[in-house]
Amino acid sequence: MKKISAPWEIKRELVVKAEEETDPRFGHKPEERPPKEHIKFGVINLDKPAGPSSHEVSAWLKRILGLGRAGHGGTLDPKVTGILPVTLEEATKVVGALLLSGKEYVCVMRLHSTVSEDRIRAVLDEFCGVIYQRPPLRASVKRRLRTRKIYYLELLEMEERNVLFRVGCEAGTYIRKLCFDLGEALGCGAHMQELRRTRVGPFIEDNGLVTLHDVSYLFMQWQEKGDESLLRKFVYPMEKALEPLPKIYIRDSAVDALCHGAHLAAPGVLSLETEIKPNDAVAVFTQKGEAVALSQALASTEDILKMDHGFVAKTKRVLMPRGIYPKMWRTSKS
Repeated sequence: MKKISAPWEIKRELVVKAEEETDPRFGHKPEERPPKEHIKFGVINLDKPAGPSSHEVSAWLKRILGLGRAGHGGTLDPKVTGILPVTLEEATKVVGALLLSGKEYVCVMRLHSTVSEDRIRAVLDEFCGVIYQRPPLRASVKRRLRTRKIYYLELLEMEERNVLFRVGCEAGTYIRKLCFDLGEALGCGAHMQELRRTRVGPFIEDNGLVTLHDVSYLFMQWQEKGDESLLRKFVYPMEKALEPLPKIYIRDSAVDALCHGAHLAAPGVLSLETEIKPNDAVAVFTQKGEAVALSQALASTEDILKMDHGFVAKTKRVLMPRGIYPKMWRTSKS
């Protein structure tokens, strides 16, 4: 099959369409938000333990931090461990972006009879690309046949009938079902024995991964000492969740209009990344790097650079509250 690049492997460059200074009186750079706002617009790269469900873990985290809302970026079965990005308060709006960012797992697959290493490598290669998959019986979605992208399948180690492999895949791929299908292709049968998620988009194991105990301790220390660095050790700005998406940066004067649900027009664009194509999901940012909205591109990067009027992106999900930037747009009179 043809290799498909994982979202985090795609390299883009920033190109400038126009230049304008941002007004320092409005908004904040994401990494400079005041502590309470940092939490309100924050994401935690949590190491989920085996045992509780993803919903239970996010509920415990919400209780530890004393918050009203928390969400998570992709359900893990109770026995599965690994990365579970937990979005806090206003940051729950970026959960949809994590579904577009791809995931990575390390899995132990148990073969039902002995197969050579060369044969296993060959079958793993066959499953790279677009595959068909029907969710398992216990899945929380309808059992319809659907396609999913497998970015890579790497054999890491073999010990008798135990096969350790790493897989990069599109969100919604069932690794338990993948193991079953690999067993069928090998002609021996197989099942998933252990599973750990090692990546969700930009969130990886060796970059700020924390446990529930870490969060509880660091949060308590921050409350006692008031040292903001303690808070920023385990809470990322929500903008981190948007890193794999192509980006468009806009004028201060266009921000509040988008916060009210308006679509992005060409005059509001200052710069954007390469490789944007019509219908792509894009993230719209202020010049300070604050997330404004998740949008659907209506034109390519090349066309947007040439446009001086018309809409370039359709707003799908507003991320920034209204009123952070001043209203600089007119409403039509009825």
